[in-house]
Amino acid sequence: MNYAAKEIAQITNSRIVGNGEVKIRNIAFDSRTIYSTKNTAFLAISTKKNSGQKYIDNAIEKGITTIITEHQIDNTSVTQIITENSVEFLQTLAKYHFEHSDINSIGITGSNGKTILKEWLYQCLSNEFVTVKSPKSFNSQIGLPLSLLQIDKKHELGIFEVGISKPGEMDKQEDVFHPRIGLLTHIGSAHAANFQSEEQLIDEKLKLFKHSEVVFYNGDNLLTGNQINKLYSSKKLISYGLSDINDIRIISDISDRKQDIRIKYFDEEFSLPIYQRDEATLTNALALIGILKELMFSNDQIKEKIDALRAVEMRLESIEGVRNNLIINDSYNLDLDSLKIAFQFIAEYNKPKKSLILTDFIDSSHNAKELYTEVADLVNEQKFDKIFLIGDNISAFQDLFDAETITFTTTDQFIESNAVDILENQIILLKGARKFEVEKIKELLELRKHDTVLEINLNAILHNINFHKSLLKPETKMMAMVKANAYGLGSYEISEFLQLHHIDYLGVAFADEGVELRKKGITTPIIVMNPEQHSYDSIIEYKLEPEIYSIRVLELFNEQLIRSGNQQKYPIHIKLETGMHRLGFKDFELDELIDQLNTMNVKVQSIFSHLSSADMPEEKDYTMQQLHVYDKNSSYLISKLGYKPIRHILNSSGITNYTDYQYDMVRIGIGMIGENPDRHIKAQLQNSVSFKTVISQISEVKAGESVGYSRRYKPDHNVKIATIPVGYADGIPRSIGNMVGKVGIDDQLCPIVGSICMDMMMIDVNNTHAKEGDPVNVFNEKPTLEEFAKYCNTIVYEVLTSISPRVKRIYIKN
Repeated sequence: MNYAAKEIAQITNSRIVGNGEVKIRNIAFDSRTIYSTKNTAFLAISTKKNSGQKYIDNAIEKGITTIITEHQIDNTSVTQIITENSVEFLQTLAKYHFEHSDINSIGITGSNGKTILKEWLYQCLSNEFVTVKSPKSFNSQIGLPLSLLQIDKKHELGIFEVGISKPGEMDKQEDVFHPRIGLLTHIGSAHAANFQSEEQLIDEKLKLFKHSEVVFYNGDNLLTGNQINKLYSSKKLISYGLSDINDIRIISDISDRKQDIRIKYFDEEFSLPIYQRDEATLTNALALIGILKELMFSNDQIKEKIDALRAVEMRLESIEGVRNNLIINDSYNLDLDSLKIAFQFIAEYNKPKKSLILTDFIDSSHNAKELYTEVADLVNEQKFDKIFLIGDNISAFQDLFDAETITFTTTDQFIESNAVDILENQIILLKGARKFEVEKIKELLELRKHDTVLEINLNAILHNINFHKSLLKPETKMMAMVKANAYGLGSYEISEFLQLHHIDYLGVAFADEGVELRKKGITTPIIVMNPEQHSYDSIIEYKLEPEIYSIRVLELFNEQLIRSGNQQKYPIHIKLETGMHRLGFKDFELDELIDQLNTMNVKVQSIFSHLSSADMPEEKDYTMQQLHVYDKNSSYLISKLGYKPIRHILNSSGITNYTDYQYDMVRIGIGMIGENPDRHIKAQLQNSVSFKTVISQISEVKAGESVGYSRRYKPDHNVKIATIPVGYADGIPRSIGNMVGKVGIDDQLCPIVGSICMDMMMIDVNNTHAKEGDPVNVFNEKPTLEEFAKYCNTIVYEVLTSISPRVKRIYIKN
């Protein structure tokens, strides 16, 4: 994209205020992740839940000089494009841009596999055609137009994924983007709850191919085949899948890993090396083969391209580093798109200093000088303190980089130089092509070396929060509970992420937890749920807000307020007892509470209570009784106070089961991690936590021999036993040893045998193809966190909060 502001206004029927000649090459819509302001306009998007209008000042502070807005602002220093509807503006501009480009296009939609297939197609085709693709999984009503606006005159092929979440959306998507080649992937349960039937979901997805010449579809779903043939019988339709009815299918035994996969493409047969044999991978590979055949690649070319496919790693890792550094590891792939995404990611962190470790770009069709000039321009805008370049190609352009820049030929040379020893209190971004093995630098820099890790997926946490928000009114606030080290996930890391995404309140159990967050730069309001008497001075010093649950606590806190010399109304939160019988004011204490409050220099910021059984449908009557008591007593308090504090009583299960009682704010805890006892709700949440390790050793144990302490396990047949480096010091209870608990290895559940040791445990891997060094899931999807908690005869809260601090936490953004 490269338009003058006045051209964009003309295309979109908008109005210009200011300099219409200013050039626009990029559009940003999230002020938090602006990584470049050069020729960038900020689009203030208005939705039902939020308005980008309130973030315009943030964008201008970052250096944006052009804004696109529905409401003109009083600022003559920026160019403004005034539009009636921000989303329609984006769609209109993208439609014009796409239709005025001379580009062959592939459009991908479906429930699962869209991003994988897009990335595979890009790997196979980008060296044959100058190719543009959707960044990340940009496929929504906003994401698709932003993807299309990346199209440049040089591009010959565009690969774009298209998503919908409810009926009617695909009509708008297809109006903006009408691909020549269509690809429909697996139809599953994603967003299915918003459609009346699977048939309606399929019909909506198929609308994307209204003007396509050829459509590939997963024919394993018979309903998909029926619907597509009914709608598009005049088009070239090609089915792929594992069943025999498909045009592209497998005709060999996929379990025989010594043999290549035998493919049948209509009447033609050929073999291909496909090493990963799960159904999803094989099905996606068949779709890929079909499109490559459509683009006239020979079988030998297809074989070569599939053999060269790399794993699609769509994630960035955030890891605690030595010398108080924060390591952002994005060493899985390197191209301009992924570099921009990495820069967006580090823009979210508030450490004042940052360094970059960057390698040569590999397999690029760009002219080297043009490529590295663009790379340097992007890097220079990030204001790195130090830059380390690895590789002969990028090092040749060292002079293009503004910051202090040091070059190395290889990763080993960089490591041997000890160059990173001077880095402390920084963000260090590792960005490299696979061949440079940048993970060696990660291992050098990370604080904890334990092979056992807890992976926390921040995207999943955000998805889960947004799901719960979707059940609420737009004005309802949300508090996130980050007590007990954010349920074991890492209090500061989770709080910083939530603060970035504008959470209204954070909740901690004790003052020390809140003080630590304040010291690390968290400014979001923090409620202390259990303010112990000795902590009142810290609460006041660090501007924390205490829960007040008794007259005694109120009086003691007020005394400390007076001693501190506080001059302003200090925010406190009144806890009401409604039936939990834990903490809180009872109804007969309210008049005394009001009398006391009227004599003190405090402001009641909120009135709240806690539901004991919101997750238990059989206790609905008791929950309704609690809600009634809360409503009556909080209303009485408000009538006597003369002002209206925030009211909140719903926890995670309360949000989903008693939405009508959301009042002014809700509190989310385990829900943001992805847990809910309701199966329907659980299916719409994403798993955010994975506990992983690796196999240290595999031993052959003969029948009658013993395994582990106390010889508790003696197999009656010869078995293979794997030892993994995780034990009760890491949070695994001894009670799940000796055939009680299981872990996931090679996509199978394998029983724990013998006694669990402090640092190790043993697993029966007799029925797997496991090898030393292979990954092990303590809990993730198999077993799930809930299943693991059942092995432990406890609840998921206890499992998570029991995981030892010595277990390395890795924070993932996909």
